[in-house]
Amino acid sequence: MATTPRADPVPAEWWERLAARLIEALVFGVFYYILFIALWGIFRTVGVLELFGGRLPGVFAWVLAGLGYTVYDWVTLSRGGRTFGKAIMRIRVEPARLGARDRLKRVLGYPAPAIVMGIPVLNLLAGMYVFAVGLLILIDKPLQRGPHDKLAGTLVVKDHS
Repeated sequence: MATTPRADPVPAEWWERLAARLIEALVFGVFYYILFIALWGIFRTVGVLELFGGRLPGVFAWVLAGLGYTVYDWVTLSRGGRTFGKAIMRIRVEPARLGARDRLKRVLGYPAPAIVMGIPVLNLLAGMYVFAVGLLILIDKPLQRGPHDKLAGTLVVKDHS
């Protein structure tokens, strides 16, 4: 069962959370483009590049990069609650050590929905969901918790240690 975070830590500001995710998005964007180029070459070699209007390498690359990002987020939550973006921004997820079930709840709430952002039609729904998560973080005062935080019983806090 999810535990409620302690009230004494200072919640991270929305812009700190956004900056941490943008830092990670840059790295995973590079990962996506490397996958895209590799998959484009593979699909071209085996003669299936033109299936689905040539979108197949992009869809596969996005799904794999999104899945990689989701697994990365799940693993880093088990190691002190910091992704590299959060470490750079000096914020962390509390409680720092979550059980596997609570980590799964959090990543299924976000970033897992981004996996489908490379798939036509689903990309619109996933984009709207990710946008809504950001809005909900902004309006949840004073803790600024998103649905994924509430689902897992977590709070993103400033790390002054």
